[in-house]
Amino acid sequence: MFKGILIDKDDSGYRATLQEINDDQLPEGDVTVRVAYSTLNFKDGLAITGSSPVVRKFPMVPGIDLAGTVEVSGHPDYKVGDQVLLNGWGVGEGHWGGLAQKARLNGDWLIPLPKAFTAAQAMAIGTAGYTAMLSILALEHNGVNPGQGEVLVTGANGGVGSFAIALLSKLGYSVVASTGRTSEHEYLKQLGASEIIDRATLSEPGKPLAKERWAAVIDSVGSHTLANACASTRANGTVAACGLAQGMDFPASVAPFILRGVTLAGINSVTQPKAKRILAWNRLTKDLDFALLPLISHEIGLSEAIDAAQRLLAGQLRGRVVVDVNR
Repeated sequence: MFKGILIDKDDSGYRATLQEINDDQLPEGDVTVRVAYSTLNFKDGLAITGSSPVVRKFPMVPGIDLAGTVEVSGHPDYKVGDQVLLNGWGVGEGHWGGLAQKARLNGDWLIPLPKAFTAAQAMAIGTAGYTAMLSILALEHNGVNPGQGEVLVTGANGGVGSFAIALLSKLGYSVVASTGRTSEHEYLKQLGASEIIDRATLSEPGKPLAKERWAAVIDSVGSHTLANACASTRANGTVAACGLAQGMDFPASVAPFILRGVTLAGINSVTQPKAKRILAWNRLTKDLDFALLPLISHEIGLSEAIDAAQRLLAGQLRGRVVVDVNR
């Protein structure tokens, strides 16, 4: 038996509860991992609360991230005792995820835990930091460099935004952070933001084209914010779109793309090939200031995760929530 959060839906409603789970309830997979740490992401918050139809089958263990130790392996790349991590691949949505003390998974979804990180540090980074790194790789692929001008980061207080600011700043970029929480200005400055703007300047309907400002953008918000970011991106700039905190809609025009040559780069963190995942995590070992991890993240126990999910969706939690599944 092991502890885990189990989401179920039946005639009595939708519910997420912490309970004892039997090993034989684990889904199919060729690697069983003794989980050390997981995380609480925006998607996990949606799954636990039922605020959005994220979960595709029931019962479901949420948790799109996990790090731990291989306990059983039928996969050629992994042996008992190996330290591994996982981001994405639909775990926590269509396959049982990391918010439990055990997970049985397809070994192809795993990558080795980089030796530079502890399991707790890897989960402090999690999908958020990994997605921020994928976004930076997309900017670099399109030739963006620090000498070209300011980079806008939207949703700056969230996990992706926090890591995007920290990484861009360390790489020498001038970063402008967009947030609606004035109380967090000092936090964003500590991460490396050179300027902070009110998200209200981007979140309302805007013009098809606005004054050129941004050399590049990392956007985790979507909707009007993404449309306005594109409208004010400089000629031949790149906008990396990786989230939908404001909405899934994109009320924009083609003007920035056909009149200024702006590139809109979609960032899919869920099904990236293994080589790209390893590249992103290796870059994180070099380009992230580890000293910022305690500032960006805080740790809770598995028993606290259900209550924390509500606060996460309400925008009351800063940065990353790391979950120690063994307390």
